[in-house]
Amino acid sequence: MMTMTRTTSPYCSLLALSLQLAACGSDDEPRAGRAGDACAPVDQNACEAGLVCDPRADGSAYVCGEPLVIQGRVADALTGGALAAGRVVVLGADGSPASDVALTEGDGSYSAVVTAPRNADGSVAETSTWTLAVSAQGYVPFPAGPRLALPIAASQAEGDTIEAPSTGVTLLPLSNPEAFARQISGSIEAPAPGGTLVVAEGGDGVAPHAIASRSGEFTIFNVPGGEFELAGYKRGQQLERAPVDAREGSVSGARIEPSEVALGGVSGNVNIVNAPGGSLTSVVLVPESVFDSQLERGPIPLGLRAPGLPEAPSVSGAFNFDQVPQGEYVVLAAFENDGLVRDPDTSIGGTTIQHVTVGSSDAVVMDQSFKITEHLAILGPGASSPEPVSGPLTFSWSDDSSEDRYELELRTALGDLVWAQRAVPSGRGASVELDFTGPALVPGMVYQFRVTSFRDRSGGTTAISKSEDLRGVFEYRAD
Repeated sequence: MMTMTRTTSPYCSLLALSLQLAACGSDDEPRAGRAGDACAPVDQNACEAGLVCDPRADGSAYVCGEPLVIQGRVADALTGGALAAGRVVVLGADGSPASDVALTEGDGSYSAVVTAPRNADGSVAETSTWTLAVSAQGYVPFPAGPRLALPIAASQAEGDTIEAPSTGVTLLPLSNPEAFARQISGSIEAPAPGGTLVVAEGGDGVAPHAIASRSGEFTIFNVPGGEFELAGYKRGQQLERAPVDAREGSVSGARIEPSEVALGGVSGNVNIVNAPGGSLTSVVLVPESVFDSQLERGPIPLGLRAPGLPEAPSVSGAFNFDQVPQGEYVVLAAFENDGLVRDPDTSIGGTTIQHVTVGSSDAVVMDQSFKITEHLAILGPGASSPEPVSGPLTFSWSDDSSEDRYELELRTALGDLVWAQRAVPSGRGASVELDFTGPALVPGMVYQFRVTSFRDRSGGTTAISKSEDLRGVFEYRAD
């Protein structure tokens, strides 16, 4: 049998290719995506010029859409003057950076293009929210202490821009900025460094710190003279500590490298008593170096909240943290406005603030559960969120059921005690009111009042409940 072999001449091959290209036409050539088209975020040309590639809100893919801009102004809280060279980072609902660092202009204004969860057609999902992290030399970073970052909602957008009351921020000046005149800047040379809490450890008091940008770049303001170790805290990321010497002045070019040391974990339990049925709470880990013992709070590293953001509080018994970087932590339960507080009765177990040390591959099991109870509800000012007030002040809260007296403390957002009343009579009604008779308040300063109820018996005094950590906050304004 004879086998026939078919050959193709070069001319025929070129002709076939030409016909194929003609048949395909320009419509089959790769093109950048239009609004609503699927895209890949690693491809810089995935979307047409002027569009961005953002995640869909359902987490299924990425889609092209018009960029969303958040803009506002940063000012001195006491004078109202503009703050230039401030650093603004927009954070997503999960606490991770949703923008690059935006520097404030001479008039205090800033503008940041943000990552926005999208609908299938590329429009911004209406349920999307963001918050701000703002810092500047000579000022307390925001948020800090009792000051909360109010949510910025997609529903506030006008066209492709959001500018609202929550996009404007005032910063409180340090009382002695000359003692904290240095800065430390650098970068984290590790995968996915964005959102890392970078802390300059080794000095006295609460350590200066900053949040790293999406690229891992950071600047820590308000550093005193001295030698420090830079530590980075973020769930799932172990970093080497980097020594820095700021004795002679500011430091730039610092580098924090990844570590091969294994991550650890923390687990424990909460015991919710004397609270409405079905009550749920959350637990957070705060690095010891940034914990303010006076205010009993501190910045929470990204991912070190149970449950993780943006989930609502859901802990009613056991809790667990995995992939925790090495370090010393303060464990805080019921640390947000969830209607619950850590039981203030220090005469029983599970009511003191607890501290843990996480080492290499450690799974720390806390040997004592947290006792959680119902809060004393603040009625005003600051019942649900920080609010401006002026004129004569009256503090009001819900009456406890079995107290003999109350104690009230008023502090500035810097932690300074302004006024205290240690023997407020019991209310025996729906609410208790107390007129403020303390020293003149400073316009522009942010304050918080906190209340604790006590039972006095022959065997001693017992604290029963208290107001929540983040309520009772207000900004005083002149009449």
